Amino acid sequence: MKEKKMGVLQLTVVTAINMMGSGIIMLPTNLAQIGTISILSWFVTAFGAMLLAYGFAQAGIYSRKHGGMGGYSEYSFGKAGAFMSNYAYGVSGVISNVAIAISCVGYLAGFFGWHLSPMGVVIWTIIVLWLSTILNFGGAKITGRISSFTVLGVLIPLFFIILFGWFWFSGARYMSAWNPHHYTAFAGLGKSVSITLWAFLGLESASANMDKVENPKKNVPIAVLGGTIGAAFLYILSTNIVQGIVPNLDLANSTAPFGLVFAHMFNPTIGHLVMSLFVISCFGSLLTWQFTMAEVFRSSAQEGYYPQIFNKTIGNGTPLAGLIIFTLLQTLLAFSSISPSLSAQFAILVNLAVITNCIPYLLSMGSLKTMMRIDGTSSPAKEKLVAIVAFAAGVYTLYAISQAGTTAIVLGSIVTLFGWTLYGAMSYKFDVPSGQHSAKRTA
Repeated sequence: MKEKKMGVLQLTVVTAINMMGSGIIMLPTNLAQIGTISILSWFVTAFGAMLLAYGFAQAGIYSRKHGGMGGYSEYSFGKAGAFMSNYAYGVSGVISNVAIAISCVGYLAGFFGWHLSPMGVVIWTIIVLWLSTILNFGGAKITGRISSFTVLGVLIPLFFIILFGWFWFSGARYMSAWNPHHYTAFAGLGKSVSITLWAFLGLESASANMDKVENPKKNVPIAVLGGTIGAAFLYILSTNIVQGIVPNLDLANSTAPFGLVFAHMFNPTIGHLVMSLFVISCFGSLLTWQFTMAEVFRSSAQEGYYPQIFNKTIGNGTPLAGLIIFTLLQTLLAFSSISPSLSAQFAILVNLAVITNCIPYLLSMGSLKTMMRIDGTSSPAKEKLVAIVAFAAGVYTLYAISQAGTTAIVLGSIVTLFGWTLYGAMSYKFDVPSGQHSAKRTA
C-alpha cells in the first residue's frame, strides 16, 4: 500500500508547531525588561529566520548526505565541519533544555504562589530535568503520546490573546513602555535580537520531512517559509498585545507572564488555569527535547564523534546511558548559571544556547553552494539566488551572535574552542588514510 504523504498545508502547520513548544512562554518577561521597542527585533529576527528557513529548505533538497546539519556542513568543511556542527548542536540542545526547565519552574512558582530563592530555582529546575529524563526511560512511544497534545497548552492561550486580547489592549500603556531605559533604536534592537531568535530555534528540523511530502522540491520551501511566517505572526502579535494589557513593570518581574495576562483580563483563577496549561505544555516540550537530544548524541556516537556509551540502548530502544550523562551535565549547568532572578538565569542560558546553535547554522549556510554544485541539477540563476540568500542568512546569524552579550560570547567561544580540541584528539580516525593508523615512524 502506497504511503500517504503530507500536503503543503499539513507540512506548513507541522513546521510552525516545531518552532512553538516552550520557546515563547518566558519571552514577554524578558522583552518587557527592554520595552516595547523590542518589536523592532521581532521584525529583524523574523526576516533573518526566513532567510535561514529558505536555506535549510534548499539544503534538504540538494543534500545527499545523512545527519542533518552535520551532513550539510560536511560538503564544504569536511569531517571537521560535520563534527563541529553536531557537537555545537548537541551542546545548544543541552543548554536549551535547562532554559525550558527554568520556564516550567517559573510557571509552577506562579501557579503555587512560591517565592523561590535563586537556589530554590536551581533545585526545582534539577527536579524537573530529572523527572523528564526518568519518564523518557519508557521509550519514544510513550514520549510521543505524552507530548503530542501538550503543545495545545501554548497554542490555545496564544490564539485567544491574538483574537480577543485587543478588548483589553491599551495603546497608551503600550507606548508608555516603549523605551523605559532610553536606548537608541539600534541598541534596543540589539538587546533583544538573540532572545527573539531563541523562539525560532528548531526551524532547521523542517527539511527532515522531505521523504514524507508530496512534490518536495516545490512544497518544502513553501512550507518552511510559510511555517516560519506563521510562527512569526503568532510571536509578534501575542507578545506585543500582552505588553499593552499588563503594566510593563509587572510584566518585567513576572515568572509566569501569560498567566499574569489572563489574570489581568479575567481573574486570578483563570490566570492559574492558564499557568497550569503552560506547565503541561512546557514539560511536554522538555520531555520531547530530552529524548531528541539523546538521539542526537546517539547518532553522533554512531558517526564516531562521541564515546560509544552514548550509542548504547536498552530493550525499548532508549539511549539510557546518554540520557543520564547529559542530565548530569545539565545539573551542573543549572548550578553554574545561578542568578539573582529566574528571568536573569533564563536569559543567560538562552543567549548561550543561541550562540552555540548559530555555529551549525553558519556551517550549513556556508555549504549550500558546494552541495548545489555537486548535485548539478540546479540552474545558474537558482544557484546564484540561493548563494545570495545563504550569505545574507550568515550575516544575520553573525549579527545575532554579536548581540548576545559579552558573557555569552566568551562562554560560547570557549565551548567552540573546546570542540576543536575534542576533534583534534579524534581526527586521526577520519583524516589518517586507511592502513596507516599503525604505521611506525622510521628514523
